[in-house]
Amino acid sequence: MTDIIERITEELVSEGDAVRAAGELEPFVSPLPVPPVLRPGSGDVLQETEIALRPTWVRMHPQLPPTLMWGYGGSVPGPTIEVRRGQRVRIAWTNRIPRESEYPVTAVEVPLRPQGTPPATTEPGRGGVEPNKDVAALPAWSVTHLHGAQTGGGNDGWADNAVGHGDAQLSEYPNDHQAVQWWYHDHAMNITRWNVYAGLYGTYLVRDDEEDALHLPSGEREIPLLLADRNLDTDEDGRLNGRLLHKTVIVQEKNPETGKPVSIPFSGPYTTVNGRIWPYADVDAAWYRFRLVNASNSRVYDLVLVDEDNNVVPGVMHQIGSDGGLLPRPVPVDFDESLPTLTAAPAERFDLLVDFRAFAGRKLRLVNKGPRQEPGVPDPEGGVRYPAVMEFRVRECGDEPGADAFELPAVLSGSFRRLTHDIEHGHRLIVLTPPATKGGGGHPEIWEMAEVEDPGDVQVPMEGVIQLTGPDGKTKTYRRTARTFNDGLGFTIAEGSHEQWSFLNLFPIVHPMHIHLADFQLLGRDAYDVSGFDSAIGGTRAPIAFDPDTQLPLAPNERGYKDVFRVPGGQILRVMGRFDGAYGRFMYHCHLLEHEDMGMMRPFVVMPKEALKFDHGAGHGGHEGHTG
Repeated sequence: MTDIIERITEELVSEGDAVRAAGELEPFVSPLPVPPVLRPGSGDVLQETEIALRPTWVRMHPQLPPTLMWGYGGSVPGPTIEVRRGQRVRIAWTNRIPRESEYPVTAVEVPLRPQGTPPATTEPGRGGVEPNKDVAALPAWSVTHLHGAQTGGGNDGWADNAVGHGDAQLSEYPNDHQAVQWWYHDHAMNITRWNVYAGLYGTYLVRDDEEDALHLPSGEREIPLLLADRNLDTDEDGRLNGRLLHKTVIVQEKNPETGKPVSIPFSGPYTTVNGRIWPYADVDAAWYRFRLVNASNSRVYDLVLVDEDNNVVPGVMHQIGSDGGLLPRPVPVDFDESLPTLTAAPAERFDLLVDFRAFAGRKLRLVNKGPRQEPGVPDPEGGVRYPAVMEFRVRECGDEPGADAFELPAVLSGSFRRLTHDIEHGHRLIVLTPPATKGGGGHPEIWEMAEVEDPGDVQVPMEGVIQLTGPDGKTKTYRRTARTFNDGLGFTIAEGSHEQWSFLNLFPIVHPMHIHLADFQLLGRDAYDVSGFDSAIGGTRAPIAFDPDTQLPLAPNERGYKDVFRVPGGQILRVMGRFDGAYGRFMYHCHLLEHEDMGMMRPFVVMPKEALKFDHGAGHGGHEGHTG
């Protein structure tokens, strides 16, 4: 008997080694972990709640050895922080990562493969490329941003204000906001991409009476789902060793302006949910509430719910909230023409209700659809080698008669008010440039623009000058006023004022743009012919012109409050929000973390309108960048 057991054990070990050697992990073999819940005391606001950043070992999959990561409170993701509206709390984000700790991320840049072959990012391992020694030498230097929160600039997690071992970042959060899911993550200047990748992220829930009155699924039937893609290194025998691998692809060996290689943002083959690769969740045949956030560096997920045969499952998922809180009404997510997929860009949040009542004894799967294949089918060339995200295993109904009595409300938020262009507001025009633009060093940039009052003073074409023909047929000329993070301050905004920000994307990269402090609503998307922009000049040869023949309706789930907005190429996205509730210096940026670190981030200041009257700058007021 002993010999048989030993032989079976050897076969299982051998089989496991073969799986690890091939980079193939079995999906849906480990349960979904649920982060611990932290409810700060509601008594004395002067009493701080400490959340310590610590090294931790995480078992991302049963077939893998433990992975060294950094976590808030020693867990990945960090604890789910839960507060009531108006409950002011202070958190001491304390860096307890030892000074000489090993940096937990191996970073490499690998060559671009020929077109038509799966990119190297879909596979584990470094392929013999030497790790970046500068990344390996990084210290534990971190600052935490509570993404979505309305709090003063000193509490917001300014990127330069990161702290080292033994120091604490003290932040106060008023939480005077409608019920919402925010999330927190590292925001350290230049290295956010690696710190977040190391595990520094978690979610944050604000509750209020309006949400309570809906009697939504709660307790064990309200589950956070934090999605993040990862890659893993391999040992000398090709086995997965569990080491976090940040592998990006070089698209330009030597940029002529900088002499450095240019790589594209990270994507990885393995999807983690709450820190676990392809987990499963046992659920009852009942309604559930899932609080989903895409915590990835740059991957945009196109999520679809399917059965075990990869058939799409309509009629069971409903979105009830987005970045800024509850939607006015539920939006059915049926994976049809109106919403073919649930598209989630980095940092976007989705409050979802799923009705499992008709699926007792069955399994449903959440998958990431590749651009070239049907849901659930691997699409390596499209960057989706493994479409699995997670599996829901619906329990058989018991003998008890207690059927779930929850009913989907017809109206969710009676307090929601639609913003319109009739509201008094200012305007900003922000241009997102192609990577090859003159002066950009091979990276896309954020250009802040100001309208030229007398275009006759400007010779076109000229670097930093863009002409734009709007829906009214009028052509306006704009000049660039800022392009890098450390350029002079451009936007100074009166607290309490409304502003429309228009993002013009000149290149077919989807940029998820995030503005700190304020909630926004999307006013509309407009198609533009951007062929008149000349990257070699860094300006337009011919005006960028509105395309009246292409209609770009907003998606039904884009009509609530948001703080992250997807801006595809060839579009102007118009958003409006109110900058209220706090003063100080804040940031806006692309939430592709590699783009953010490479320069797609700019500051702005919010101050009392009475003080703004005495401002000596020229970056405020008026209708700068008016695009309708």
